[in-house]
Amino acid sequence: MDGQTLAVNFGEGLKVAGGIAWLDDIQSFYRERAVIEKEYAAKLNALAKKYFEKKAKKSSSLSVGDTPFMTPGSLESASLTTWTTILTATEYVSKEHDNFAACLSSAVCDSLKSIATRYEDYRKRHESFAAKLLAERDSVYSDLKKSKDSYDATCRVVEEKRAKVDKSYDAAKPKAERSYQTQLADMSNVKNTYLLQIAVTNRQKYKYFHEDLPELINSLQDLNETRVTKLNALWTLSNQLDSTCRANAISHLSGAVAEIAHNLPVYDSTMFAKHNMAGWAEPPNFVFEPSPIWHDTDEIVVDESAKIFMRNLLGKSRRALEDAKTHVETRRKEINELRKLIDTIKLDESKVQKEIDATRSIFYNFEELAPHSTKLATLRVEIEAILGAVGEIERGTQTHKFKATTFKIPTNCDFCNETLWGLKSKGFTCQDCGYSCHKHCEMKVPAACPGVLDKAAKKALKEEKRTSMAIGGSNGNDTELSRSNTMNSLSSSYSGGRLGTKPSATKPSATSVSPSATNVELKATPDIAPPRRNRVIAPPPERYISPPSEPIAELPEHGKREKAGRMIYTYSSTGEGEISVEAGADVVIMEPDDGSGWVMVRSGHAEGLVPATYVDVDPSPTARPSSVHSSSNASIANSTFSTGKKKGPAVKPKRGAKRVKHVEALYDYEARSGAEHSMIEGDRFVLVKEDDGSGWAEVEKGGIVKSVPAAYVQVVDG
Repeated sequence: MDGQTLAVNFGEGLKVAGGIAWLDDIQSFYRERAVIEKEYAAKLNALAKKYFEKKAKKSSSLSVGDTPFMTPGSLESASLTTWTTILTATEYVSKEHDNFAACLSSAVCDSLKSIATRYEDYRKRHESFAAKLLAERDSVYSDLKKSKDSYDATCRVVEEKRAKVDKSYDAAKPKAERSYQTQLADMSNVKNTYLLQIAVTNRQKYKYFHEDLPELINSLQDLNETRVTKLNALWTLSNQLDSTCRANAISHLSGAVAEIAHNLPVYDSTMFAKHNMAGWAEPPNFVFEPSPIWHDTDEIVVDESAKIFMRNLLGKSRRALEDAKTHVETRRKEINELRKLIDTIKLDESKVQKEIDATRSIFYNFEELAPHSTKLATLRVEIEAILGAVGEIERGTQTHKFKATTFKIPTNCDFCNETLWGLKSKGFTCQDCGYSCHKHCEMKVPAACPGVLDKAAKKALKEEKRTSMAIGGSNGNDTELSRSNTMNSLSSSYSGGRLGTKPSATKPSATSVSPSATNVELKATPDIAPPRRNRVIAPPPERYISPPSEPIAELPEHGKREKAGRMIYTYSSTGEGEISVEAGADVVIMEPDDGSGWVMVRSGHAEGLVPATYVDVDPSPTARPSSVHSSSNASIANSTFSTGKKKGPAVKPKRGAKRVKHVEALYDYEARSGAEHSMIEGDRFVLVKEDDGSGWAEVEKGGIVKSVPAAYVQVVDG
């Protein structure tokens, strides 16, 4: 809406606003007339003169608006001419009866007030709707600019990749070339998106200037003409009352009534349009602008990967098209029916409320129609552009019916073979064949769905895909990696794709599997990932330590119920009934752990409670197997009871202190050392220490605290 391009639209809005505001003047006129009718001829003549002056001041504004393209001179609109006749007839009226004054106030003035209020609300809705249409148009323009910026940024990245290929050494060149080709394919998709956005923006621009604005202007015109129609009816009523009460002025009032009948609503609109029409040129269409750093053309990329992307987009657009059509057709049908209803009842004063409700419903349907109409135009342009570029989807092919999925167990993307795992790792799964992929891989998946498969067929299809993608692998034996070598070896094979046996939850590392730990050779190539396994072997907990260098003698069992123990960590008393004991101190177990996580011990002459996880009960050289630890835990593995103080594990709260958390096993798990709990699905444990980033959690069952994979359990109530 710049300059004079939409002068008619602005003018029509001002015309409607002025006409509605003018109703207040007319209402004021009749109210004042009802008051002064009893004062008879003198004041009545003065009143007529007063409104002649008002009309003279507003004549030009009410006829052609405040800023007409062409001045009207001495010409007046048909409504103003009619108004002149009424004022002239008023000059001849010299007497008003009390009954006429009461009828004039109730039948005319109150109706004018109601009409002015109602029509001002209609006008504001038009104004709001016009602003909304403009905002939607500007939003489309903004989307085009964002698409252009994205395209330019992608072109810069491609150029950087290309330069990196030129600078790469022979050994790194294949990897750089693959990266360059991948980025080049992404750039093609971004370019296609940009071209589609250009087409959409041009179509939305055309829709805005050739459909939305004309329809809005027509609606404003209908509103103004309906106002004039209602105003004519009230004028007729007031003058008929006047003629009834004033028989001596019937000839003058009859002339006024005849003049009102000649005031067709279209006359005012015709005069206004004639004096406000100006030349207007449609803005030029948007065109493709190549990136300043990447020489390109305005043609849509149609290589194989681009075709897959475009045809997937085509399928999505077609599915959304029918829904948009249904919404648009439904709304337009309702609008047409409501307009017919208004045309039928607008002159029937007994059905004013129905007219009000129908008019509000039209505005509601207009507001609901606009976004669906915009979406429909967008989808049609996309479908037309894609069909023109890559043609129809090949006969006999079937697209995947993807559904958003959250993967809670390790799963591979069937497109890129990367891992899908975690509560925040969302992707898609085909409802028919079970094909799984990342969210960003969805549009790159070819339309090759085999159709609806049962569970066995889905599993067989996935196994076939994993087998075809695998290189090397195991020697045919389902070799289990022991806990001692998972710390240094599992992460390296995970970084290459998968283990030859089972995947690991540890962080990537450059260390390889020790030959003494397993005969399985781990292989990974940058092009093809090894097959996926279903089970996760996580690293041991941080607190797992090596056995003591010397055995601790156990007290004889016969004749004594007390057992010997040794403090693994230093514990400082924090509450009543507890004692402080140094790490390495020998203690006597007075009362074993009853499931509360605490034991009663005697150290010297002092007795009290200490955490069960801080005490090694019945220590022996074979109590725990040794473990190969990462460098971060090497200092702990050297000696169980070093002279320096070590921070103990999390202390389970004493009963009654605070609520204990429980966890439940999600999957079966078989312990691989004495520091781990075995569990089956549904087993419950007391949570002692949550996952600290190592992939393991410490839990307690039967008074024994051990580790389990954190991904295999979930916190439950109670």
